[in-house]
Amino acid sequence: MENKPAEERKEEIINACEELYKTKSFKEITLKDISEKTTFSRPSIYNYFQTKEEIFLALLKREYEKWLKDIKKIYNKNDKLKKEEFAKQIALSIGKRKQLLKLLSMNLYDMEANSRMEQLVDFKKSYGKSLRLIKMCLDKFFKNMSKEEKEKFIFSFFPLMYGIYPYTCATKKQKEAMKNAEVPFKFFSIYEMAYESIIKLL
Repeated sequence: MENKPAEERKEEIINACEELYKTKSFKEITLKDISEKTTFSRPSIYNYFQTKEEIFLALLKREYEKWLKDIKKIYNKNDKLKKEEFAKQIALSIGKRKQLLKLLSMNLYDMEANSRMEQLVDFKKSYGKSLRLIKMCLDKFFKNMSKEEKEKFIFSFFPLMYGIYPYTCATKKQKEAMKNAEVPFKFFSIYEMAYESIIKLL
């Protein structure tokens, strides 16, 4: 197993992290936990990632790249889209990316703060691609929108993504606390929240 290509070994580390994140929180997961899910020794991880945050950042980058494929399909397969159809398709694409939203809402600051510049730049390239792709969609489907309106959409839409997960994936404990605090709470799916927000931003 020691002779695996570097990219394949990096993917194995990221996959191990992803598997652990299904049942453990970001804070609970250690490099030791991640190494135990791989086929090589813990010190080998340091050849690819210096911290667990770098591994999570690589996982987040991978999630962004998956989402980018969905956005490209929306752009390439449609000549025209009305507001409602555009909102629907973008909301559906976000609805499939629960892990992307979870990582954005819960751990982005820690991941970025504890990653080397080269890892952070690599991630920011994927983030930048997503900004450009959404801008391309707006240019193609909403020709009457001004440059300023498009900028406002982009710089409202992306921060919005950071808040979707906590509002749509509340835990049983959080729901109980809201009830006990007599705070009105209505459940929205990721799709519903994304759709309604996109329509308002357009």
